Amino acid sequence: MRNPRRPKRFKLKSEINVVPYIDVMLVLLIIFMVTTPMLNSNVDVQLPQSDAKSMQDKKDPIVVSVGQDGSLFLTMSGAKQEPIDEDGLKLKVGAFVRENPQVSVLVAGDTRGNYGGVFKVLTDLQQAGVAKVGLMGQPAGTEGQGKSSSDGRK
Repeated sequence: MRNPRRPKRFKLKSEINVVPYIDVMLVLLIIFMVTTPMLNSNVDVQLPQSDAKSMQDKKDPIVVSVGQDGSLFLTMSGAKQEPIDEDGLKLKVGAFVRENPQVSVLVAGDTRGNYGGVFKVLTDLQQAGVAKVGLMGQPAGTEGQGKSSSDGRK
């Protein structure tokens, strides 16, 4: 018989209790399922198709340059760059694109400039009826080499 004074000795369990881990995993799964749709911004962007060929246009593009201070410059069909205001930009580019729907429209923004100026130009071009707009940039490693005059700086 057992001695009543002696406490019962329980055998140690060597198993891991995984229930708390499953609870934490399910909470994380729900959090990710809720937050993932919020990460997608509702901006309709047409991503370019790449065939690794250089861009060759039959016509000279229209280049709208946004300076550091938000000033606008327009270069059309290889003509000289001219300063322009928002209303004039809408009128000129809209009329030119209606005549030549295949012409490319490019926006060149100053690196040090405000993003709001480039965004405003994109909105103005959309209101002018331009369906596709490209953004200009320089290849990496060419900073300071051969700056074009289309960026609105001297």
